[in-house]
Amino acid sequence: MDELSKSTQIAISGMKAQSQRLRVISENMANADSTAQSPEGQPYRRKVVTFKNELDRSTGINKVKVDKVQGDSSDFQRRYDPKHPAADREGYVLTPNINPLIEMMDMREAQRSYEANMNVINTSRTLLSRTVEMLR
Repeated sequence: MDELSKSTQIAISGMKAQSQRLRVISENMANADSTAQSPEGQPYRRKVVTFKNELDRSTGINKVKVDKVQGDSSDFQRRYDPKHPAADREGYVLTPNINPLIEMMDMREAQRSYEANMNVINTSRTLLSRTVEMLR
């Protein structure tokens, strides 16, 4: 496997990982305003993605993979709303541990990483095309 093909394979693995990260961020944003159904229940818990390097033994290259999608262990937020069905005795409702600003920053970072990997693929294709033209 030549070096341009290897760099393309690495970039593709990065794009796949960032796509999954974007899906998780979208799920977090969609559930940002959800609450529990009862005072004993818990609202949606924010999810975070972690990555790992994984050696592809058939090609000998390290690719990025999603390691885990797990719940964020930070505390839920509390909002005073005594009329809400999920309010506790003090009138507070647990809300998700999601900060939309952080989610938007994570989304932007994932988008930029995705675009950078796309640029690697486009550059590899251009270099390969120019190499073929030179050999003619």
